[in-house]
Amino acid sequence: MAESLIKLENVWKTYKLGETDLSVLKGVNLEIAPSSFVTIMGPSGSGKSTLMYLLGLLDTPSKGKVYLQGQDTSNFSEDRLAGVRGEKIGFIFQQFNLLQNLTALENVMLPMIFQGVPEEKRKERAKELLISVNLGQRINHRPSEMSGGEQQRIAIARSLVNDPEILIADEPTGNLDSTTGKTVMEILTKLHKEQKKTIVVVTHDPNIAHYSQNVIHIQDGQIVANHFQNQNV
Repeated sequence: MAESLIKLENVWKTYKLGETDLSVLKGVNLEIAPSSFVTIMGPSGSGKSTLMYLLGLLDTPSKGKVYLQGQDTSNFSEDRLAGVRGEKIGFIFQQFNLLQNLTALENVMLPMIFQGVPEEKRKERAKELLISVNLGQRINHRPSEMSGGEQQRIAIARSLVNDPEILIADEPTGNLDSTTGKTVMEILTKLHKEQKKTIVVVTHDPNIAHYSQNVIHIQDGQIVANHFQNQNV
């Protein structure tokens, strides 16, 4: 059995609300294999977003351990966590999180600045990625001049700039109509199949689960089901 890419071991996440402790995740154990396509499903308030933040090293557990490629990340400094995220993990959000005053090209180039990539190389890589998501004609347009689907494709291109091993998508089709949503999921499926990216999609939409190999259901902060399936797409 291959080593897990990400492993959560007895993970708890508790927030203090005044005098009360609110546990959002309660003793979660989870392993995500390299090059897998995983969907995490659950109703609002189930803990799925908190789980996503822990998987993406955007947050740390109150108790328990998060391992990335066998390394215990609990002792990593903030700087080291940021470095690992920058190199290994790409994020796609429901709200796109694009800067409105920048063009599509500039939005995609942005994460490469923090990795110290020279400007010419940044431009070349960003252009290549925008072409790969069929936005070659729109590279100089700003997000406000583009549809929701086009904005999400910019966000996907941006998530790929540092060639991460893992892509984590939070409700990536949440603001899109069903046809546009299908296009976005087809792009993610292609990245999984052709580039062997590990894809983790957090959603409440059961249609999204059809694209994945592994469907995890979370409820009240605990994993209640974890099943594997053949992809239908």
